[in-house]
Amino acid sequence: MKKFSSLLAIIISIMAFSQQQGKLRKVATVGFLNVENLWDTIRSADYIDGTKDIKNPAFHRSIPLDSIKFLEAEKYDGTWSDEALKGKKAVRYQSGSDEFTPSSPKNYNTKIYKAKLANEAKVISEMGAQYTKTAPAVVGLIEVENRQVIEDLVKEPALKKYDYGIIHYNSYDYRGIDVALIYQKRRFTPTNSLKKELKVFGDDGKREYTRDILVVTGFLDNEKVAFFMNHWPSRRGGEAISLPKRNAAAALLKQQMDSIRAADPSTKLFAMGDFNDDPVSSSLKNYLKAQPSPKDLSDNTPYLNLMYPLYKKGVASLAYQDAPNLFDQIIVSKNLVSDQVTKEYSVYKAEIFAPPYLVNKEGNYKGYPFRSWNGDQFTGGYSDHFPAFVVLQKEP
Repeated sequence: MKKFSSLLAIIISIMAFSQQQGKLRKVATVGFLNVENLWDTIRSADYIDGTKDIKNPAFHRSIPLDSIKFLEAEKYDGTWSDEALKGKKAVRYQSGSDEFTPSSPKNYNTKIYKAKLANEAKVISEMGAQYTKTAPAVVGLIEVENRQVIEDLVKEPALKKYDYGIIHYNSYDYRGIDVALIYQKRRFTPTNSLKKELKVFGDDGKREYTRDILVVTGFLDNEKVAFFMNHWPSRRGGEAISLPKRNAAAALLKQQMDSIRAADPSTKLFAMGDFNDDPVSSSLKNYLKAQPSPKDLSDNTPYLNLMYPLYKKGVASLAYQDAPNLFDQIIVSKNLVSDQVTKEYSVYKAEIFAPPYLVNKEGNYKGYPFRSWNGDQFTGGYSDHFPAFVVLQKEP
C-alpha cells in the first residue's frame, strides 16, 4: 500500500493556469464526488404519486415516515418503476433510512449531519481550484438520500456564494440512495434532464433495484454539453458474478450517449461516476468501448477514458477489499480532445483529487480515503472515495 498511498497523496503544485504561453485561457472544472451516505436524520420512505407527471418532483419524493398516514396509498406488490406506477399511489420503504437516525447504533444526529455537510462542501469547493481559482462549474453527486440533503449541501457557506442549481430524481435503489447534479447557474443552463432506469436481475430472476443513470443536457458557457451521472451495481457477491450487471449498465450508458451524439454530433459528452469497475474491466472496455488513448478514437469508438493513464500509473480512487481500484472515472467524447487550445472547450487535465486532508494518515487504513464511518463510529472524515475532476480550457 506504500505505492498506493504515495501516489494518491501527490498534489500537483499550484500553477498560473489562466495564462500559458502569454495567452489567457477560459477554464472550467467538471467533477464528481461520492459523498458516502449523505442522509438526513429523519426516518423516511418514498411516496410515489403516479397521477403526477413523471418529471414533476412530486411524482416520486421522500417523505417522513410519520406523514404516511396522511397520504393516500394502495398496497402495491408489483414492479417498482415509473411506468408501472403511472396512475397509482404507493409507498416504498427504504432499507437504509433506519441506519441514519439518532436512535440507530450510529447515533446519527444533527451535529454529525452538519459536520458531513460541511466536509462535503469543502471538498466540492476545492476540486480543480488549484487550476481555476474557483469552485467547479458542474458537480455530480453520488449516494445522496433525497433532494433535501442536496439543498442543505448547496446552502453550506463554502458553496452558497456559487448559487448552485440542483437536478435530482429519486431512484428505486434498494437502499434509497441516488445520483444528482449541481451546477453554477451563471455558467450552466440545463435544457433537459431525465433518469434512465437500469434493470438488472439476480440469479433467481428477480429484479434488483439499483441507481438510475441521470442524463442532463444544456449549455456550459454557451457550449452544448451532456452529462451522464452513474453509480453502477456493486461487486457484492464477487466481481465475476456481479459483472453482467455492470455490463448492462455500460450498454445502457452507451445507448444514451450514442443517442445524444447522433442527434447532434457537436454536443460534448461527459460520462462520470463510480463505475465499480476499473478502466480495463469488460464493462468499460468492451461494452461502453471507452478508449485508453486519443489515438484509438474514431467515429466508431468516440469515447475516451480520461482515467486510463492514471490507472496505468497505479493511481487509485479507493481500496476495495484491501486492494486499490480506480472505480471513479470520467469519460468524454472525442470532440473534447484537442492538441491545441481553440475557441471551444477541450480537456486540459483530469485528476483524482487527493489532498492530504482526504487521505488517512495512520493505522491499518493509512493511505486510503479518509472515510466518514468506521462501522458505526463517525470519524469526522469525508468519503470512502477520492473525487475526480477534469479541467477544461478554451480561448476567452
